[in-house]
Amino acid sequence: MTPTILLLALVAPAWADDVQVRHDVPYLDAGREETADLYLPAEGPKAGERRPAVVIIHGGGWTGGEKRARREIEIGTTLAKHGYVAMSIDYVLAKPGKPTWPENLKDCKRAVRWLRKHADELHVDPDRIGAIGGSAGGHLTAMLAVTGPDDGFEPAEDVGISTRIRAAVPMYAHMAAGFEGDHPMFASRLKDDPELYRLAAPIAHVTKDDPPMLLLHGTADATTPVDHSRRLAARLEEVGVPHKLEIIEGAPHSFALHTKGRDLTGLVVGFFDEHLKPR
Repeated sequence: MTPTILLLALVAPAWADDVQVRHDVPYLDAGREETADLYLPAEGPKAGERRPAVVIIHGGGWTGGEKRARREIEIGTTLAKHGYVAMSIDYVLAKPGKPTWPENLKDCKRAVRWLRKHADELHVDPDRIGAIGGSAGGHLTAMLAVTGPDDGFEPAEDVGISTRIRAAVPMYAHMAAGFEGDHPMFASRLKDDPELYRLAAPIAHVTKDDPPMLLLHGTADATTPVDHSRRLAARLEEVGVPHKLEIIEGAPHSFALHTKGRDLTGLVVGFFDEHLKPR
């Protein structure tokens, strides 16, 4: 038994709603306390089967939140029920005097690399990995989608393993402009380094080679105006990136797959099916 298989075997599985969950799986280097929860289909893979995978990135203003919040559990459970390996991650959080940008983004990229590195043990197709996240997690999801080796955000370890994804679902995220004010995740103040803040916005990195995106946003979002998603959608349209903008009338900031009487399960799962499952 390889060390990785042994590690995954020792992580106690839990079962809920016909889904197997493995809690607190280490995915970062030794010494890091952040871990991941893996949501797996209850039924084991068929011989030779490779499943698509999705990284789930939690919200919390880049300073809080965690991988086992209600939204992340709902998304992970739903994806596993539909045949996906879902990986809900904790990542480094900013604290006053302890900036984290771009290490928080690099943790998301490390998660993608971890899935590819352990694709055989998890029966994951390394060429069919996506990401989804809400709020701060939506921002990191979008940044994961639009940045690559030439953007300066790649982790130093496992450089031979790609961090690119094939599909992204950023939800009600800060995406379309530089940050309007100082934020503790940045090492500098906005007035001292406006370029640092500008380059933290996904819209600054969009190219025609980016993966398809499904943007979800509510009209009653008082935290991140829906204009952020509208502007990113316009930029994606401009360069020819396949995308869909779904605006939910009356929906507030922060929702999972159900809001204002809408069940978004079919929309989200259908999007991932279209781009991550063989046809």
